Amino acid sequence: MTRPPTDDPQRAWAYRPEQPLVGTPGGPLDGLTFSVKDLYGVPGWPLHASTRAPVPDPGESPLVARLLALGATATGKTHLHEIALGITGLNGYGGTTHPREPSRVPGGSSSGAAVSVALGQVDFALGTDTGGSIRVPAAWCGVVGFKPTKGHPAWSTDGVLPLSWTCDHAGPLARDVATVARVHRALTTSAVTPQDWNGVRVGLWLPDGWTDDTVHAAVTVYAHDLETRGATVQPVTFPEVLDAYSPIVLSEAAHVHTDALRQDDPGFLPFTLGALRQGQAITEAEYRAAFDRRAAYGALLDGLLTAYDVLLAPAVPTPPPLIGQDEVDIGEGRVPLRRAVLRLTAPFSLLGAPTLALPSAAPFVGVQLVGRHGQDDRLLGLGLALEVGR
Repeated sequence: MTRPPTDDPQRAWAYRPEQPLVGTPGGPLDGLTFSVKDLYGVPGWPLHASTRAPVPDPGESPLVARLLALGATATGKTHLHEIALGITGLNGYGGTTHPREPSRVPGGSSSGAAVSVALGQVDFALGTDTGGSIRVPAAWCGVVGFKPTKGHPAWSTDGVLPLSWTCDHAGPLARDVATVARVHRALTTSAVTPQDWNGVRVGLWLPDGWTDDTVHAAVTVYAHDLETRGATVQPVTFPEVLDAYSPIVLSEAAHVHTDALRQDDPGFLPFTLGALRQGQAITEAEYRAAFDRRAAYGALLDGLLTAYDVLLAPAVPTPPPLIGQDEVDIGEGRVPLRRAVLRLTAPFSLLGAPTLALPSAAPFVGVQLVGRHGQDDRLLGLGLALEVGR
């Protein structure tokens, strides 16, 4: 059983009680410890969503309660990018830093979750993913992250402070797929076993110019490895979806934080406040038009996942950027960091497909495996096979 540290130079931890919440002895997760992203309601533990602004009370998380009943022990709450509206780890409490490179960001919004796992402080972490918030920090911290199918009954978002009810997912991070699979298996009582890659049809989504050379090379090597296992790999195309994603998420986030936004200065960081005010300004017609675009993108993804069994894609456009870095240099030139990251990850949260983020051979550069809706067990089984074979 791993335990949280007595010090916290990365500012990963939002709350650490004197005594952990000990899981039920003898359960299938007995002996495992986990951290809880500070969006989940846990009785007796504070919830601030890493902001100085007031936030709504989401009630108790049944997912946390279920993990405790299955034997896992909760050791505390982790920091996140403020209210989960960002991908670096910046928040109202100083921000979380990378577990190995103090000058760099860990990714977000589940920044503390990834750091707590990467440093071995817990066996797994509960995060959330609205546009990449599990997968991005997993990739940049060198760990595994899993975003289940949207609405998966085992991974409830009840009792979790929302960012966007349309795109929010609950899911785990861990140092290996085996731990993720163990947790998923306990929650679902389903069999998650290694899957043979022989004959698997893989669509390689590696948009030209959207990554730097390091990421491009890492994904290419990963694709070749899948071919050596018997998979067939073919390039595919898919458009940028931020014209649908951003209006939906910003509008819904502004709705969640309506009470705080009645104040002139509610306590959010300037970027967060600006984004929420932008969300308030989105009209009902613009919001509905974004859902029309979402439906069109969903049809495209359904077509791809009919022609292919899984998609392989980069999880991040570059290795972890420096703290305060707002732009990144990639193949097509200098691009705002938020856009460069989200256009790779947002499609699969916007459209709810199960996605597994895995480390690659390049340090702190991850890839994504995207499965068909509802085929979470098979996706995890494919990930398990990769881990067993290494």
